[in-house]
Amino acid sequence: MTPTPTVPLSNVDVVRGFQGLRALVIGDAMLDTYLEGTATRLCKEGPVPVVRKVAEERAPGGAANAAANLAALGADVVFVGLIGRDDAGARLRASLRERGVDDGWLVEDDAVGTLHKLRVLANGQYVVRFDDGETRGGSAAGQDALRARVGEAFARCDLVVVPDYGYGVASDAMIARLRVLRTAQPRLLAVDSKEIRRFASIGATIVTPNLQEARLAVDPLAPPDQVLSVDDARLVARRLRGMLDAEQVAVTLAGDGVLLLDRAGGECHLPAHPVARAGDVGAGDSFTAATALALASGAPAEQAARIGIDAAAIAITRQRTSVVPYQELLRRASLADQAVGPSWKELATRLDAARFGGQRVVFTNGVYDILHVGHVQLLRRAKALGDILVVGINSDSSTRRLKGPTRPINREADRVALVSALDAVDHAVLFSEDTPADLIRALRPDVHVKGGDYIADELPEIDAVREVGARVEILSLVEGRSTTNVIQQIATLVQDGAIGAAP
Repeated sequence: MTPTPTVPLSNVDVVRGFQGLRALVIGDAMLDTYLEGTATRLCKEGPVPVVRKVAEERAPGGAANAAANLAALGADVVFVGLIGRDDAGARLRASLRERGVDDGWLVEDDAVGTLHKLRVLANGQYVVRFDDGETRGGSAAGQDALRARVGEAFARCDLVVVPDYGYGVASDAMIARLRVLRTAQPRLLAVDSKEIRRFASIGATIVTPNLQEARLAVDPLAPPDQVLSVDDARLVARRLRGMLDAEQVAVTLAGDGVLLLDRAGGECHLPAHPVARAGDVGAGDSFTAATALALASGAPAEQAARIGIDAAAIAITRQRTSVVPYQELLRRASLADQAVGPSWKELATRLDAARFGGQRVVFTNGVYDILHVGHVQLLRRAKALGDILVVGINSDSSTRRLKGPTRPINREADRVALVSALDAVDHAVLFSEDTPADLIRALRPDVHVKGGDYIADELPEIDAVREVGARVEILSLVEGRSTTNVIQQIATLVQDGAIGAAP
């Protein structure tokens, strides 16, 4: 029997693999509330501003934010956490449901108060944060219920994520319970803990402490405000690796990226993306969630951590505690793929593997300059003709030769990223020739799709199609929907003064 070809997954393949993964989240549930207003004057009762309230926003915080991120990225999430029978707990439940997380796995305990962080902002600036609630030292019945729900959910999950903020859910008894469960049924385990040493012997797949947490683990007496260089941080990470029974250690360095070290002694520094006016609420949860899902999708650790960095970069551009949308991470993944760019040969190997498994490959091509509904509908119909849809996209140079010096409107990298992000498209690849003939010969599709009133025998690439034995399918276009029509409509509006001309 011929061995099945094996090739690395693209970033898009990895992110698409998030859909439907079953994630168990165990950690400290919090409610984040933001009261925002405008400062109008100083209070007569004391030297503090009087803030007139204009908005109130609530979001899942702590481990609940990690659960919300996993759900936003396409995972089916079970979240086991501890809350009180109070107003904050009820509001947290509602906030989780709004974000697609089932609140039915939360344990209510009369002996605790729901963790609640209330932030007050005036004119966009923080004025004060009030912390309320306490979940450490809950009742024995509450702790038993937490462990029972973890045991019930564990068998049905693909991965386990433990965002431990130190408020008691990830107790020593819970860690021991997880160790027993994973011995009987191994599962991917990602741990992000403020006290990472407590998880030293659990055998985690990956741990994701920030640099401060890593320093406290290896040197509890280290000054908390000391600034370390990347080289110093590397020494801390190496010491931490020696202390933990973990396959991968990913120490996050905020704007300096991530240090990734494996059990075998390998290490690398992955830089972060520069972001203007970055926030940091929940960025660590976004990194851990996306990295864990990427590992569960089959990505190697370095690729998974890079995808996690992409997720964190999205999170810190958003206000407040927020989640990373699946489509936005998918778009970043497609841009990263184009920066590295699978060669035609690599893509051909992937397609050979798919054909070996009995899948049919469909190919189509175009410029896709201004994406519109006609493109989307044609690509969906093309995908229905097989199992894998590959779209060839004319490079900027070939577009200029075909369409004239004013085209394309959008550069090739953006066009490929947008097409790649469509659900119907499995692979998008550039070609610089006037026709896709060479690309067709390289990829050997089973079906070649063209849109419009073409005649199969008159296609300029027909010889290549026949050489590879592909079938030609001509699909009708949506009437009146074309990039040329869109450009003409914009030009007419500019001419009529309905919209301003570009400077």
